[in-house]
Amino acid sequence: MTDMLPANLNVLDRFHIMKKFGEAIDKVRADEARQMKQDGYEEFLKNSRWCLLKRRVNLTKKQVVKLRELMKYNLRSVKAYLMREDFQRFWTYTTAMWASKFLREWCTRANRSSIEPMKKLAKTLLKHEPLLLNWFESQGLSSGIVEGFNNKAKLTMRKAYGFKEYETIKIAMFHQLRKLPEPKSTHKFC
Repeated sequence: MTDMLPANLNVLDRFHIMKKFGEAIDKVRADEARQMKQDGYEEFLKNSRWCLLKRRVNLTKKQVVKLRELMKYNLRSVKAYLMREDFQRFWTYTTAMWASKFLREWCTRANRSSIEPMKKLAKTLLKHEPLLLNWFESQGLSSGIVEGFNNKAKLTMRKAYGFKEYETIKIAMFHQLRKLPEPKSTHKFC
């Protein structure tokens, strides 16, 4: 594949990295809530999931109040949330060199924490550091457009279920994606 596209660049974009952060925070929150319930503590982590997973700018007023309340406690969930907020600085760097330095320092801090999902995430980030740093070379390019196109193609293929010929599926794709040239066929699409 790389022979056909010599100038291609594999990028781990912001959306997918932050999704992994959300999964890690949610695991920490769920484990901590379960442990607190077993230990007989008040369930103040109840209804806090979206407070910790959403970005601050997207929180409702009620969620802002809940987040402020949670910040008063020394919870592992709050620490994981703050680690994610701290990692947001990674996307503000203009060069891969400084971003790499920040990434390594952040991963060192995450590994020193007692939060296992964050340690696992730090290990994953370091493992994929070159792909992550390609984000800076691509100037913040997101793979969202490509993923949207792929989802549309998958949906079209599901709708074309039962068609056995490759050519028929290809025509269905041309028809669904509209702006692509219509292939020559025995009939015209409306």
